[in-house]
Amino acid sequence: MTGGKTRNKETSPFTPGVIDLFCGAGGLSCGFRDAGFAVLAGIDNWEDALVTYRHNFPGAKTINADIKRITTKEIDALLKKDAKEIDVIIGGPPCQGFSVSGKRLINDPRNKLYKSFVSLVAHYKPKLFVMENVPGVMRLFDGKVKEQIITDFAAIGYNVETALLSAQDYGVPQQRKRVFFAGINPAKIKNVTSFKFPNVTHGNDNNLIPFVTVKDAISDLDFIPDDIALDDCIDYKLPALNGYQKLMRKKSKKLYNHVAVIHTKRTKQIIAMVPDGGNYKDLPKELWETRKVHIAWTRMNSARPCFTIDTGHNHHFHYKENRVPTVRESARIQSFPDAFLFFGIKTSQFRQVGNAVPPMLSRAIAAKVYATIKKG
Repeated sequence: MTGGKTRNKETSPFTPGVIDLFCGAGGLSCGFRDAGFAVLAGIDNWEDALVTYRHNFPGAKTINADIKRITTKEIDALLKKDAKEIDVIIGGPPCQGFSVSGKRLINDPRNKLYKSFVSLVAHYKPKLFVMENVPGVMRLFDGKVKEQIITDFAAIGYNVETALLSAQDYGVPQQRKRVFFAGINPAKIKNVTSFKFPNVTHGNDNNLIPFVTVKDAISDLDFIPDDIALDDCIDYKLPALNGYQKLMRKKSKKLYNHVAVIHTKRTKQIIAMVPDGGNYKDLPKELWETRKVHIAWTRMNSARPCFTIDTGHNHHFHYKENRVPTVRESARIQSFPDAFLFFGIKTSQFRQVGNAVPPMLSRAIAAKVYATIKKG
């Protein structure tokens, strides 16, 4: 366990406190901080992610522990007086047991981690909670998992709403869908009976802001020569070309985590055969089985939001360069600002980025949470 600065109540007339369970590198926390919350603590059992979290949230406390084994006494001892100021609990229990890529067994122990989330909500009785998971949880076992989650929170006094949200609809340059459960404590928010998720802001409709594309997101970072591993702290070499890039550069004077992955000559030759937005079907048929998953040899489409970025499997490639995106490019596609730095070896950084909730999606939800609890 480590500590940080104490909460500064003077930062805002209304600065509700939030703790992040299964916090990872801090995508959810980033959005809530940007929406006006004081991030009090992050809890996770992955030290690499917590190193990143501590750097980016210096005012928060951190706990490296298995949430199934941590006690409320340990959390209270770390937070001290701030333990009484937990207005919101957020988090995303690990989703491997719910993922469409796995066997999805209903008794998978990974599917029970949300029970620990429920227990902490029951103990601290925050005004509101937000829990994130993969879309598969909505239909898993004919919806029984979803209903069980809602029932468990209802049993401790929360009115729960669910929503399937796509990050691209909120200004994130990525087609990433996630399910959110949000519950209101009617004993603490008297004037609101149910949580309302944020309205869509981006799309193809004339009344909406256009989607942010991959090119919109990272074209100002197109300056790494092939096969050159640059230092992990460099100057920007191209100007910001649009509002999204300017937003990402805010408070950042140097560029970090923008180091190229070195590919073999043969790999680069194969990537070069795939056009902007193409995939393995654009290759000669004899090369289709050179990688054993269908998403292999997929190139980003510069004119659209990106597909969901992976956690560093090297299957997805830059829209025009013959390489995978850098950690910083992946972070941009997730909507992490450039001032948000990632630590650890490169494979760990990719995983930290890929596992996170996009901060801009988080912020859209957090803004609604902020307005909701302020009413109460």
